[in-house]
Amino acid sequence: MHQGLIVDLTSNIALDAAKIGTQIKLPLADSVILATARIHAAVIWTQDEDFKSIKGARYIEKKTKGGR
Repeated sequence: MHQGLIVDLTSNIALDAAKIGTQIKLPLADSVILATARIHAAVIWTQDEDFKSIKGARYIEKKTKGGR
């Protein structure tokens, strides 16, 4: 957490998030994350399937018990 950057939710990010949410049917919190990442040219590393096919996100499938 100390290596990260804390970013305020600005009106620009909120408006971008609203557009993203309606365009690609992404939940609000995920839209805010994606809009913030795009504004800061950051890559999202996630195990959230909502980001599976989104440009700028790197989806890593969750491993189940037993390593499968």
